[in-house]
Amino acid sequence: MEPDPARYCGLLLTEVALRRSGYRATTRRPRRLGGNPVALTVLALLTVLFTCCVRCVESVKPSNIVLILADDQDVYLGGMTPMTKTKTLLGEAGATFVNSFTVTPLCCPSRSSILTGRYPHNHEVRNNSLSGNCSSSLWQKGPETEALPVYLSKQKYQTFFAGKYLNQYGKKEAGGVTHIPPGWDQWHALVGNSQYYNYTLSVNGKEEKHGDSYEMDYLTDLIANRSLKFLDDRSPQHPFFLMLSTPAPHSPWTAAPQYQKKFSDVQAPRDGSFDKPGKDKHWLLRQPINPMPNSSLTFLDNAYRQRWQTLLSVDDMVEKVVKKLDSIKELDNTYIFYTSDNGYHTGQFSLPVDKRQLYEFDIKTPLLVRGPGIKPNQTLKASVLNIDLAPTILDISGLNLSSVNMDGQSFLGQMAPSLRNASTRPFFLIEYTGEGHETTDPDCPKLGPGLSECFPDCVCEDAFNNTYACVRTISGDQDLQYCEFADNESFVEVYNLSSDPHQLENIVKKVDPTVLQTMNQRLIQLQSCVGDSCRGIK
Repeated sequence: MEPDPARYCGLLLTEVALRRSGYRATTRRPRRLGGNPVALTVLALLTVLFTCCVRCVESVKPSNIVLILADDQDVYLGGMTPMTKTKTLLGEAGATFVNSFTVTPLCCPSRSSILTGRYPHNHEVRNNSLSGNCSSSLWQKGPETEALPVYLSKQKYQTFFAGKYLNQYGKKEAGGVTHIPPGWDQWHALVGNSQYYNYTLSVNGKEEKHGDSYEMDYLTDLIANRSLKFLDDRSPQHPFFLMLSTPAPHSPWTAAPQYQKKFSDVQAPRDGSFDKPGKDKHWLLRQPINPMPNSSLTFLDNAYRQRWQTLLSVDDMVEKVVKKLDSIKELDNTYIFYTSDNGYHTGQFSLPVDKRQLYEFDIKTPLLVRGPGIKPNQTLKASVLNIDLAPTILDISGLNLSSVNMDGQSFLGQMAPSLRNASTRPFFLIEYTGEGHETTDPDCPKLGPGLSECFPDCVCEDAFNNTYACVRTISGDQDLQYCEFADNESFVEVYNLSSDPHQLENIVKKVDPTVLQTMNQRLIQLQSCVGDSCRGIK
């Protein structure tokens, strides 16, 4: 049994109080002390004892944790620009990670990695479909039972979830709204994919339908308001964990009424790889029209502006949560994480809008953290993955990480070295399983079957053989990415991001063959790694 600090405090102070009063233990029946000064001294000291013990209990209560998860928010193309409050309240008050990555650039597998701390090849969620294990019965019977909230619940955390969970959650084939994943005390989950109005929630297992009233239904605000109520109603004796999963800035990009005219003069960035031909890249990157037609440019500029508009409500939510934590005297004992499930692109390599690709714009994510032991205004270059969020949160909770089966590692030591020794990661894996349709898109008959996410100009963002695995090396001055595609070409892409940060040139034919061989071997090891072996590859 672990020692109870509060009990030890009480016993110690009791002994001190009695000894100072001159009281001695006796086997005889004690006489009534009445108005004896000794009795008054004992009572006074016991009052002090009670106060000290309450404070002792409070001092050992684990830190609270809030995880705010955006949907499809890039950092590479300025996605954090509209979030001025978040950058001040979290970034300036804590740490901003500039090398934060998702291990797979798609919603459901990425979110599954965040929840489990595992690479996709270990949680086996491959895409956003039920057949790809998104919220499937296989997921529910396996990885979901070993997910983050399960362990936090065992650590006596009060747990609260609101917003988008997994893309197929709540569908009849996925168990319906009555399914509440284990570990959650309060459950307010969106059925299906991101929406802002006209959606259905599972509220603690019961269906709750919403319409198109901004005051009552706008999902980002609803998530914020219900989280504030949870904080008001919580038990102060136990720590809490909130996961707030906003739909923004995912399509359909519906901004709150007060923000729909913001950023009217903003357009998608035209630098870097914008509207560049996908020279020497996988065939999917070679098929877009280049240069892009005006119709595509207009479409992606509108999308870029609207994404920023939706993020203003998320910025408000962050401010509301921080203010509430401050008002209930919990801010100084709370870690707040802000991140996204994946990045996004708007016109890079002439691809209109989407994610799913192996390039920086799709795999880099924002990550800002504030909390106890984290010095303000830190910009950290350590590589951090979304599979590291769960072990870091569990590390904060006090759980022994050797007791959990996770591929990620805690980065608490990176942002709070006074609390933990920092561990580094020289290599990591990015993996993605492409999706396509068995039949030809009727709007694009010349393209044939096997593709998906095709836009009006017949530019397709995904395909069955857009299946790849990459090993990324960020160490010192070296920043290399080596990727292999599972197609009939066995296509390989290699980039030196130190000299080519926009990944314009595939240098596979220029690199020393021994380097390619080394990267290939590391990739093979990472693709089959589990737990500790994912962290020990050299």
